[in-house]
Amino acid sequence: MNKIVLHIKNMVCPRCIMAVDELLKKLGYDVVKVELGEAVVNAHEGDVNFAELKHELEKLGFELLEDKSVQVIEKIKNEIVGIIHHGNEIPYNINFSDYLVKQIGRDYHYLSSLFSQKEGITIEKYIILQKIEKAKELIAYAELSLSQIAYKLNYSSPAHLTRQFKQVTGMTPSTFRKMNQPQRKNLDEINGNK
Repeated sequence: MNKIVLHIKNMVCPRCIMAVDELLKKLGYDVVKVELGEAVVNAHEGDVNFAELKHELEKLGFELLEDKSVQVIEKIKNEIVGIIHHGNEIPYNINFSDYLVKQIGRDYHYLSSLFSQKEGITIEKYIILQKIEKAKELIAYAELSLSQIAYKLNYSSPAHLTRQFKQVTGMTPSTFRKMNQPQRKNLDEINGNK
């Protein structure tokens, strides 16, 4: 048996991993592992019905990627999203370029050029956009202070986070927090007394 790596677009969370794992098993594949953007099965190349697999994945909102450059770009995105959105906190002083080279096994210049060419933005800008999306989520929850959020997202200071947040969203984190506060009712309103 050979290990066949399937590259799958739109896998963004643990629930997606479970859905793809269940689908592959339902279709009779010997699943080795499933992670964000990728599934590995034991099979001979001729044993994989790519048309059926593609159709079934699309019914779940996923896309089987066959173009090698698109596979590399999805791998880059999945690695970044995995660290920023699914880790407890971004590792202190992580060097994303070194990390991506290690995880993908390609030269960073190649990764950077390919990403910029196909996506229209740099990897660095994509990382910033993902960090700001995570910051928005954490700000909206209102469980952490801005300092704690800056630390969690590996910013050098709350001021640095505030600067990038304003550049991307056009507003400060405090303005964003005020706009996204859940509207709470007065207890008397809930009881129907008002």
